[in-house]
Amino acid sequence: MTPALATLWRIARRDLAARIRGLRLLAVCLFLGVATLAAIGSLTSGITAELEARGQTILGGDLQLALPQRQASAEEMAAFRLAGATSATVRMRAMANAPDGEALLAELKAVDDAYPLYGTMRLASGARRGPPPPGTVWIGADLASRLGLEPQSSVKFGEKAFRIDGIIADEPDRLGEGFTLGPVAIIGIDDLPATQLIQPGSLYESKYRIRLPAGADPAAVGKSLTTAFPDAGWDVTDRGNGAPGTRRFIERMGQFLSLVGLAALVIAGIGVGNGVASYLAGKRPGLATLKVLGADSATVARIYGLQILTVAALAIVAGLAAGAVAPAAIGAIAGDVLPVRPGFALYPLPLAVSAAYGLLIAVAFALPPLAATRRVPAAGLYRATVSGAGRIEARVLAAVGVAFAAIVALAVATAREPLFALGFVAAAAALLVVLVGLGWLVRRVAGGLPRPRRPLPRLALANLHRPGAATGALVVALGLGLTLFVALAAIQTSITAEIARTVPQRAPSFFILDIPRDRAADFRSLVTRADPDAAINMIPALRGSVTEFRGQRVDELAELPEGAWVLRGDRGLTYSATLPAGSTLVAGRWWDAGYRGPPLVSVEREVAASLGLRLGDTLGVNVLGVEVQAKVASFRTVDWENFGLNYVLVFSPGTFDAAPHNMVATVAVGPTAETELARSVPRDFPSASLIAVRDVVSQVTTLLTQMSQAIAVAASIAILAGIAVLIGAIAASRERRVYDSVILKLLGATRGQILGAQALEYAALASIVALLALGLGLAAAAYVVVELFDFTFAPDPLIVGLTLLGGAGLAFLIGIAGSWPLLSARPAQALRSL
Repeated sequence: MTPALATLWRIARRDLAARIRGLRLLAVCLFLGVATLAAIGSLTSGITAELEARGQTILGGDLQLALPQRQASAEEMAAFRLAGATSATVRMRAMANAPDGEALLAELKAVDDAYPLYGTMRLASGARRGPPPPGTVWIGADLASRLGLEPQSSVKFGEKAFRIDGIIADEPDRLGEGFTLGPVAIIGIDDLPATQLIQPGSLYESKYRIRLPAGADPAAVGKSLTTAFPDAGWDVTDRGNGAPGTRRFIERMGQFLSLVGLAALVIAGIGVGNGVASYLAGKRPGLATLKVLGADSATVARIYGLQILTVAALAIVAGLAAGAVAPAAIGAIAGDVLPVRPGFALYPLPLAVSAAYGLLIAVAFALPPLAATRRVPAAGLYRATVSGAGRIEARVLAAVGVAFAAIVALAVATAREPLFALGFVAAAAALLVVLVGLGWLVRRVAGGLPRPRRPLPRLALANLHRPGAATGALVVALGLGLTLFVALAAIQTSITAEIARTVPQRAPSFFILDIPRDRAADFRSLVTRADPDAAINMIPALRGSVTEFRGQRVDELAELPEGAWVLRGDRGLTYSATLPAGSTLVAGRWWDAGYRGPPLVSVEREVAASLGLRLGDTLGVNVLGVEVQAKVASFRTVDWENFGLNYVLVFSPGTFDAAPHNMVATVAVGPTAETELARSVPRDFPSASLIAVRDVVSQVTTLLTQMSQAIAVAASIAILAGIAVLIGAIAASRERRVYDSVILKLLGATRGQILGAQALEYAALASIVALLALGLGLAAAAYVVVELFDFTFAPDPLIVGLTLLGGAGLAFLIGIAGSWPLLSARPAQALRSL
């Protein structure tokens, strides 16, 4: 008869209180994995929740309608105001010219009297509403410091000089404005004409924010306005997703880091298995005593199962608590790195998912060693020191399989991109299988090798394949840790090399926007006077949005196709008689140089694939409120790394003859000419915007560095878990090694000889595993660098090699440190306890 649960718990609790430290490895591994997952999930949820809560402020209204290269008509404005209170802003890139002749690219924003509809505009001197006073400007602190400007001094935009009325402390809708290339400056919308920056064809964007009446549905209002003005060509955003690009980035990065955290938890699961095996090995006398006193195998398994479940539950709860408070701590430490700073709040879904992962991992890895106690008789338990492990029962394997299936199902079900999650899980599983297979192979090969004559190598070789050897666990632990070391080193050095290699060789000195088309020759003359050897590439530039593809209207899609980012908002458009530099034709044919027929378009290959386009399909774009239908004539690949003027959509000449537009150019000149053009271009072409490539590279480098640091932090948890697994593998075999150490001492071996044999064993394992880890780590890094960052994979061999050597050395030292206590074991005491 099976004892009652209360009785089993009483026995389990008393025994656990006597020696709970034996399950420390189980607790540490589960805590690390669950805390990592809970922290990543809570941080992602916290940021997205903050974006939603501040949606009206971030967007600047309940509804926003953005128009490229034009302002709303009187009829459109009337419709906006009928829907609710409306605020109009105009945003463009413009050169800020200081009185001393220095110039800097800025994001110039013109606002009306209703700005801001939500939130508060704050200057260093206090809160403000509406636009700056006529003839004045508010500027960002970065613009002030870089140009040496102060309040009451002047700065010129275009043809208009402004007095600085204050330094911006907080722009309420800053996050909703998206990526910017320069510091912000804000003027009144009535002062905008005086700058003469808006000319036919100028690149700018008008935004109309609407504050809707209570209870109004922003999506419904946006749809009704689009229906009323089908050819308006505006991009509609509502308060539920005020910063869509930021939200997509946070969600995707959160998913990737969550999968890295899951991998860390699976790695920790191996430590859980080792910890449980080590704990139960130390409980042999208790197990045997219970069986001798009449307890059946099921009762014994339940008692120790309750102990393991209790410690696992405590570790999971502690991990959840750490993960729950992590977003607030990360927000305080990271500061402005995060798009918004999440406050303290509990997010049940990521915590529940993390707890489920932790419980499933505990079951999957703790069940096999726990089930092993069921099939060994009491006498066998006493002899377990010299007995090998038996086969795992089929029902235990089935239970473990169900647990792993549930882990995979949970990972896929909670992922934003299920296929990516499934592929990641499959890759992690394949890595574990490879390492387990390597461990088996090492044991087989070691068992078949001739025995060395010298005692130390002979003993080290025997340690690799003897019964009860922890070779498999050690190989897995070493392999995981070293693979992650190599992958992180290869990722970071590849990113650094890409920037260092590409920028100096390919990057131009400047990008110049809004060059008047009728002054293109004057611009060329200005540049060549500064540097006769200058390389100039000038093309026409327009903005427009894709409205139709393959007969499908974009505004009628319930969800955009995967990878179809070209359908979001307005895009850069151009036309060319010849194939642009940096493009390679892969399908179809380019139009003749003198082509003047119906509009044709060439589409970048990957974008075409995401839209399902074929040669001969139609593609519609809206430019300045006029829709143009073009036939797909060709597909191209584009070298996005050349820092050139690369466009996804290139149209045939004559397509946009009726649309006013300007030119954009890239200019590569020497250092002296760079300084001269930085002054002369803003002076001679006030409407043009000059972008220094080094500023763009600096922003991109900062973003990539932050991403690689986030990956490194998440992966470091996996490395810590791998170290815990290594320690667990050593602990699991400690009693076996104590027995060996004692026997060797009785046979006359010295401490140095015993330690030397251990050193040879760990050195051999580290060397073997290092070779495999090098290949696996480089493969993983190549995927991240090529697929996620779209860079060339070019790791630094020296740094990768030193990292691998350092990781192997660390693993070796951990192994030796774990073996050191064996040397102090006293033979008489050790033999009595075995």
